Order: sequence, then structure tokens, then C-alpha cells
Amino acid sequence: MTKSISSSEDHVEVLIVGAGPAGLTLAIDLARRGVACHVVEATEERGINPRCNTTSARSMEIFRRLGVADDVRRAGLPQDYPTSIHYRTTLSGEEIFRIDLPTAGEVLAGVGKEDWPTPEPQHRISQLFLEPILEEHASRLPGLTLERGSRLVEFHQHDDHVEAVVETAGARRTLRCAYLVGCDGAHSTVRRRLGIRYEGVDAIQKFVSTFLRSPELGRLAARDKAWTYWTYGRRIASLIAIDGDALWLHHVAFAPDHDTEGEEPEKLLREALGESVEHEVLGVVRWTGRRLVARRYRTGRVFLAGDAAHLWIPVGGFGMNAGIQDAATLGWMLAAVHHGWASPDVLDAYELERKPVGEQFAGAVGSAANKAFAEFSPDIHLPGPDGERARAEFAERLAASEPQRYSPDGFSFGYHYAGSPLVVGGEEQAPISMGGRLQRAQPGFRLPHVWLGDDRSVLDVLGPGFTLLRTDPGVEVESWTVAARDLGIPLTVVDLPGRWPDRYPAELLLVRPDQHVAWMGGAGARADELLQTVTGRVAAHQR
Repeated sequence: MTKSISSSEDHVEVLIVGAGPAGLTLAIDLARRGVACHVVEATEERGINPRCNTTSARSMEIFRRLGVADDVRRAGLPQDYPTSIHYRTTLSGEEIFRIDLPTAGEVLAGVGKEDWPTPEPQHRISQLFLEPILEEHASRLPGLTLERGSRLVEFHQHDDHVEAVVETAGARRTLRCAYLVGCDGAHSTVRRRLGIRYEGVDAIQKFVSTFLRSPELGRLAARDKAWTYWTYGRRIASLIAIDGDALWLHHVAFAPDHDTEGEEPEKLLREALGESVEHEVLGVVRWTGRRLVARRYRTGRVFLAGDAAHLWIPVGGFGMNAGIQDAATLGWMLAAVHHGWASPDVLDAYELERKPVGEQFAGAVGSAANKAFAEFSPDIHLPGPDGERARAEFAERLAASEPQRYSPDGFSFGYHYAGSPLVVGGEEQAPISMGGRLQRAQPGFRLPHVWLGDDRSVLDVLGPGFTLLRTDPGVEVESWTVAARDLGIPLTVVDLPGRWPDRYPAELLLVRPDQHVAWMGGAGARADELLQTVTGRVAAHQR
């Protein structure tokens, strides 16, 4: 039985509901920006289901800014374990296709970094290992508190605050906060309380996912190590290395109308491997892959981020990574309003920026899922020339669709806010795609990376607030520093040591706290007007 609601109120600036990657990233970002926040998480312990197993390059860049990337990079698979993708008839059967990718150790050593589009390439790490790292960093930050075993019961909005009722061990209390953010997943209490529905496709595929421990499977895989093995037995399946040894996650895909209750995980594993291995089942989840986006990301002082805002089939881990991007966008906006250097109207841009990205990601992920789980010819299992021919034809199809799915630079660096009211000069853009990457700065896009020397990226020299990059030291910037001082806007001026005209085609680039370009131009710009526009104080002027 729950106790009565306490009459006393605790005060927090931002209440975050949910301690997954999106919630923890937001909390760390806010705390580093001097905004006190409190995280409540209903579960007392983290779940054992590995869930997402890839941290994208853009998420790693965000973690680099937050001082977390090195710890993340050194966790997960052993540093000498390849992150390759193999496609086989069965694990013990014939190879069809492969994508060879570097180990974490090679990335840490900087092998080939001159050609990287980022200072932080993607990293293969299970959410099992990622979340404790984020939580450990969060625990060390002043002004950030995390409370496990506490669930949000209800909340009420007022003109200048939100009152949230939280239950812990049967006792309820009221927290008074300036803003509340629901990072509480697919079954979000915050979203349901707001009356916001998902829109989209409710079922793309069904899955049976088995988390297992098997040293014997580890020895079998060690013959030709990979991070993920795709197999094509009775069903399309993937086998993901969690720790590079005995822990594995086995996904098996079914049609959306298939009843998976009768599917036996042990039989499914045997079919994928082509033989039996001794193993211990640690958990089985039967679930449905969807393509859903919330109709709204905000109501008043309450926001949605992560799976609470968008939910789609986990092809490539884009759901978790999009949630981390949500946090990076919302974090600077909340901090700017809290510190008084941006108008509260700046918060209107959160949904305007992130919802279109969520919708485009949903569409692209759904398309990728359809290709990944498309029908294949059973002839790939035939012996002799007929089987070789079928596997070669299948390999051609995989070569066209798979590499960009596992190196999705378009998703990491191609999403943008060109149409945002906080961006000046943004232009109509083609829809986001997984492949390709933008190497030339454009308003609304993340600032392209270059190495400046001493292992520093241009992203490393950006200030915590806005940054004015000057590619030509002869261009006057005093009007910018004076305007920023008068408006109280934190502005760092950085002179680039080179021109890189193909990368930065302007004398001045104004970069937001989330590393996206807000404006590009040259001498004679109206600094005061631009700074007021990008902080939501005035409507964007004619572009």
C-alpha cells in the first residue's frame, strides 16, 4: 500500500525520468553546463538484455565533448577483437559475404585517422557495458543526482513549474521542477500522461532474441572472429558477440503476423549455427520491431526524448543513438534558458529540429530493415556449382545494401536543422540517407571535422556556448564579442590555423553549443541580430 503524498516539496531545475543512454547523456550534459538535475529510474538494477550494441560516430563525438568517449572506447569487446560483419549459410557453413572493420585497438592507435570523417569512429559496445560508464560519470558530477527504484506516478503543469509525484518504496513525494523530460522508453509514463500517441507502422518484423553464455560457441566463432554473424537457415538470424568470448545475443526474425510463442530458442540457435553447442540461456525476449514517432515532442514544460519520442526496428542501433542526439540538442537549449542567455522561445525549436530527424530516421531504418530481412534463395545451401552461383548472386545484393548500414556516415553526419528558426541561411535538403557524408560546412549541419594537430579535432576547440570560427584572421570580430557581451551570450572566438576552403567556405562560421553550424558569412554581418536569432530572442530574418 502506498503512503500519502508528502506535503513538502523538493526543488530541482530539471527532472529526468529514465536512466537509459538518452536520460544519462542529458543529465551529464546539463550538469556540465551548470544546471542541477535529478534522474529517477523505476528499476533498481539495470536489465540483463543487451539491447543496443553500437554507439555511432556522432554519439561518440557527443561523448568526447562530455569527457566520456575514452572510457567507452576501452569497454565492450576486447581491443584486439575485430568488429567485422560476416554473412554465412550457417555459422559452421559456407561464407557468403563479409565486411571487415577495424578493432577498437586500431582506432585507439589512430590507424588511418587522416582519412576519418570524425575524431571518434563508431564503437561496438553493448548497452550492458555503456550504461554503467555513463552512470559512473554522472555520479561524479556536482548538481546531478540519480535515484533508482523511484517511479513517476503523475505530474501537473503550471505556468512557471511542474509538480511531479514520485513513488519510492511505497512512499510518495512531490518534486517541483522547472522542466520535466521523459526519457522513459517505449512505454513512457510521461508520454501517456501527456496524451501523446505514436504514429507510424506498428509491426515490421517480429523477433525472438536470446541472450546466452556459451564458451563452446566462443571457440567455434574464434575460427574466424566477427562482431556480428548473419545466418540464413530456416530463418534470417544474427549472432552478436557481446564480450568477445562467451556472451552472445541471438536475434531471429519472423514475419509481423507470425506467432513466435511456439518458437524454441534452442532450436533456433541450432539452426543458425548448423550444429549444437552447450549453452546457458540468460534471457529470452519476444518482441516486435516497429516504426513509430510521437506526434509531439513537447507539451509546455514537459519534453520527450529517446524511445519515448521515437521507436523503430533496431537496425544498426539508430534508436539509442538518435536518443543521444535528442539529449545533445535539448541539453544546450535548457541550459541556455536556465542561465538567461536565451529566450524560453528557444525551446520551441527542440521539436521543430528533432521531430523531422526522427521521422526521416524512421523511414530510412524501415527501408534498411526491409532489405536486411528480404527473402533469400534456399539454393545458397546447395552443394557444388549451383550453390556457389546462388551465394555469389546473394553476395552481390549484400554488397549493395550492407556496407552503408554498418558504416552509416549519412546518419551520423547528414542529419540537420537547416529549417530551424535558430539557423540562418539553411536551405532545402534531400532526405537523410545512411550512405554518404557531408564534408563541406552548411548551416544547420554538424560542423565537419578536421585535424588541427596534436590529435585535436576542430570539434575539440569549440567553446561550451557559441563559437565563432574565423578562417581569415583579417576579418573583424570585435562587433561579435561586444554584441555577445551585451546580450550575455557565451561566445568563444577561435582562429583556425588553416583555411580549408573546401571544408569551411566562409570567413566566419557561428557554431552552436551542440556543434551544429548556426550561420556562415563574412565581414559586415549584423552580429547582434544574428546572435539574437540563433538564441530565439527574435524571429529569423529573411534568408
